[in-house]
Amino acid sequence: MKKIVSLILALCMMLAFAGCGASEKEVLKVALSPDFAPMEFVDTSKSGQDSYVGFDVSLAKYIAEELGMELEILPMSFDACQVAVQTGSVDMSISGFSWTEERAANYNLSDYYYAGENETEQVIITLAANDGAFPEAASFSGKKVAAQNASLQLELCKSQLPEDCEIVEVGDLTTAFLQLQNGDFDALAVAKGQADVFIANNPDSVVICGFEFEVDAAYEANVIMLPKGADELTAKVNELLAKAYEAGYYGEWYAEALELAGAETAADVTYDDEGNIAG
Repeated sequence: MKKIVSLILALCMMLAFAGCGASEKEVLKVALSPDFAPMEFVDTSKSGQDSYVGFDVSLAKYIAEELGMELEILPMSFDACQVAVQTGSVDMSISGFSWTEERAANYNLSDYYYAGENETEQVIITLAANDGAFPEAASFSGKKVAAQNASLQLELCKSQLPEDCEIVEVGDLTTAFLQLQNGDFDALAVAKGQADVFIANNPDSVVICGFEFEVDAAYEANVIMLPKGADELTAKVNELLAKAYEAGYYGEWYAEALELAGAETAADVTYDDEGNIAG
């Protein structure tokens, strides 16, 4: 009888340990800045990890699931996302990044992925009272135009707007939009997808300027940023990007992200460099 009991206990312990092992997964740490609808933002009706939504979040979930890993999203400022990748405190950042020569030199960049027209068109928004005032680049002579730090829009402003146009670097787009409404600057450079969200939520106060940036083909899509030298993970990510593209997921994710961005519970939330909600 004692032998039978011992065998049963041993079996139970084996099953318990097996259960523990089966439930434990490696964690995929992904940094993003959730102030950039429809790419990444917050659904205020949810909490914790479930509150982060948008195209890039869908992509992050897909990658983690395909790798058999548990996804952990770490929200932080746009600048901090890049630092986190460089220092290796996260596995990658998926946050609406465009390819640039500087990023290619300092990080492993994935193959391109495509989120609607989000990066294909780069525009400038201004107050509705200024509608028609900026039909061309020369119109911004002597004006203040804001763009996010370390962004493609900042590079475009510096290269395509007049020399006497004052370029204001801002930390996050949520605060920048409020500053635009307060008259702190004349216009704000953003991706077309972000402009559409701002206008949809503020239809009577802002418009897209007539001027539109010329965008090189190299910037017309997004990339995932990984630590320099993370070649094996980068290769796996590229395989999954190709798989998602072939399956037609990009269009589905972007349509869903646009719908969520128009909901009353959608919010662009700003984080500081320490990962705390700013303001």
